[in-house]
Amino acid sequence: MFRKLPASLTPTEESPGLRVKGGTKYSRSQGDYVCGGCGAEDHANGDTDVKALVDDYTANHGPAHRGGRR
Repeated sequence: MFRKLPASLTPTEESPGLRVKGGTKYSRSQGDYVCGGCGAEDHANGDTDVKALVDDYTANHGPAHRGGRR
């Protein structure tokens, strides 16, 4: 019933970044990141946890390792 996300959308060490998938009435929101600067990775489920994941990535990983450039 629920489709698995294509592997090309999931962050990896070779292709770091942030992925967020919004929830539906049948599923919770999901998020993943792999930092290209330090290699940190994390995963979250649910709106509150995904928002915290995005805030963490933005403040401490991806953009932070690029010197504030966006």
